[in-house]
Amino acid sequence: MLTTEDFTHFPLQMWEKVLSKVKKAVVFLDDRCAEALHWNGGAAALLEAGARNLKQFSSFEACSVNEPKAVFVVSTLLKGRTVDIIKDIISLSHFQYCVVFTTVAHSVHLLANNVTGEMEGNPVFEQFEEKLCEWMGNMNYTAEVMHVPVVFAPVSQQLVVLPTFAHLFPLLSPDLDTINAKRPEKKKFGSLSDVDIHSLPAELQIEVKSLASVLNSMFEATGTREESFAVGPMSRLIAGELASHPQAKNRRKAAPNKASIIFVDRTMDLTGAVGHHGDNLVERILTVLKPLPGHVTDVQVDMLELTSLQRTPHSQNTLAPGCLAQTQPSAARSLWEAMLTSKHKESVMEVRRQLVEAASKEKLPIKMSMGRVTPEQLCSYVQLFRSSWGALESHCGVLQLGLATAQTLRHPGLPRWDACLAFERLLLQALGDSDFPAVLRQLLPLMKPRGGEDSSSSGSRLGEDECGPDELILLLVYLYSLANEAQPGDQDAEEEEEEEELEKLERELIGALTLVITREAELSPLLQKLTGCANPEELTTERAHSAVEEMFETLRGLSHTRDNLKQLRSVYTASDGVHQATYRPFLRQILEEVFHPDRLECPDIEHMSGGLTDLLKTGFSMFMKVTRPHPSDNPLLFLFLVGGVTPSELRLIREIVTAHKPGTQVLVLSTRLLKPTDIPELLFSTQRLAPDIGV
Repeated sequence: MLTTEDFTHFPLQMWEKVLSKVKKAVVFLDDRCAEALHWNGGAAALLEAGARNLKQFSSFEACSVNEPKAVFVVSTLLKGRTVDIIKDIISLSHFQYCVVFTTVAHSVHLLANNVTGEMEGNPVFEQFEEKLCEWMGNMNYTAEVMHVPVVFAPVSQQLVVLPTFAHLFPLLSPDLDTINAKRPEKKKFGSLSDVDIHSLPAELQIEVKSLASVLNSMFEATGTREESFAVGPMSRLIAGELASHPQAKNRRKAAPNKASIIFVDRTMDLTGAVGHHGDNLVERILTVLKPLPGHVTDVQVDMLELTSLQRTPHSQNTLAPGCLAQTQPSAARSLWEAMLTSKHKESVMEVRRQLVEAASKEKLPIKMSMGRVTPEQLCSYVQLFRSSWGALESHCGVLQLGLATAQTLRHPGLPRWDACLAFERLLLQALGDSDFPAVLRQLLPLMKPRGGEDSSSSGSRLGEDECGPDELILLLVYLYSLANEAQPGDQDAEEEEEEEELEKLERELIGALTLVITREAELSPLLQKLTGCANPEELTTERAHSAVEEMFETLRGLSHTRDNLKQLRSVYTASDGVHQATYRPFLRQILEEVFHPDRLECPDIEHMSGGLTDLLKTGFSMFMKVTRPHPSDNPLLFLFLVGGVTPSELRLIREIVTAHKPGTQVLVLSTRLLKPTDIPELLFSTQRLAPDIGV
């Protein structure tokens, strides 16, 4: 019987195909493939397989005369910009042997070239091999082009992310307007649930079909027949593509293993993704530490504590950063697993325990201390290792995780996490007592430039727990995602009056937030993406105002993301006078339905693999009892979160499965591991309808 372990090993098997070709080669990787490799053994895997060097996939890179072989690993179509970069590198080098791996299947290349129907062989790849020989300057040189789905990154035993699809996000109401704008009046879609794959922009169609293709590859390699289920419009499109994939029909007939896969749109529950209620250490690490350049999931850990270097403005450029990724079975790997799925306090205690254990094993002079774990204490333990190179090398994984924890605990931005959490709890209670404009108005007093006269920091740039623009945007997303849960307004008041009041309040908020953003001394990554400006000097008031107005257009639609659901329409439980109002995670509700002992059929979890069989069963069910497939039928369950999953949701999933159906194995697949600020970046992105596919 298949286990989740077979699927976490699958990505390594795919990289083996690349490793078999890299001997004596210079390897060029784009950022997305480099991130996938990072969680599959990293650069060491390529170098151990015989690669001579690794380089960035860039037109500014080239090789010398004594480097005749190149391997390119790209996550895009072999068209447009990708082709230009490969040509530039080859033209500046002296290659005699080129291998190109693309994560995009040949069938998707045919679609991108407007070729319909099946074709024998791989003509697109064969034509590209000829071009490679032309660019190398000799048609007798060797060129190979092939598809390998190296898009999976096994972050933990429970989670596999797909960095290539990190920016794929469910559609929102403004996207429906954009899609409808190009359609005749009589053919406009009434809701996002009506949108079909062929009505999407070409780039997004290719992205969805590529995702379906790599999932099919995974099920094919493991001999799995999947039953697909979907919750949400984008999930329905992806599950539909997987069900109708040309190779899937034959695979399902012969596959010996069975599994269920439920696709869930992140937009079904934005409250959980932007909220600060997740009691998880990794969520905080991802929030406060800088990301590794070119990466979406991992962060930079400052390793200065392990050296004798003095801290200077340039010391960070002197020393390579550490990271969170632990790919080898070890104490560090088990510590990373614990940090990912444990509560914050438990994780911090476990970090200390592992550091103490490692120091004791190496007979280092450690001073034991009980009670509260402090960042200074963790750093003092880590510093013991710098005197012994062998000890440092043996325990470098645990040391990196220990430093990441210490740097997070002492980060000046961490108090704002608790300030946001406190305010979210107040808003949650207020929703049960007031109408939406009254609750929204509570944000106005917070909308003040940081470090202003009436700010707690009086003259300093930032009070420790003072909300900056990033936190204010997160609170807006949090509140708008719950807008439907607010109490209805005065019954006697006209609906138009309420609408006018909300519009007036939104204009005030837009003006106040614009002022906050323009007064920032430095633009955060979120503000840079929101405004399209890299620094405050570029940012005009008009540009900031326009960006905030567009942001509110998107915010207004967030409360309607569950409108088409019949049963799971709310993530909010109002106060009953005894218990406080609470947020009820959407994933909890999904899993409680799936593992319900009575095997109830939930109308919102739509079965997608059935095709004609399902339609016939629907017809027969009108006059006889028909058993439809249920997600709990199979011993292996995949949860695919389209748009990202948070570390605290991973713990929630584990707890629910353990409580309801301990024998079931659950593997979470997702486009990315989320921190709260990722959601506004994805919500307000201009790339949602037109993802970057390298063309």
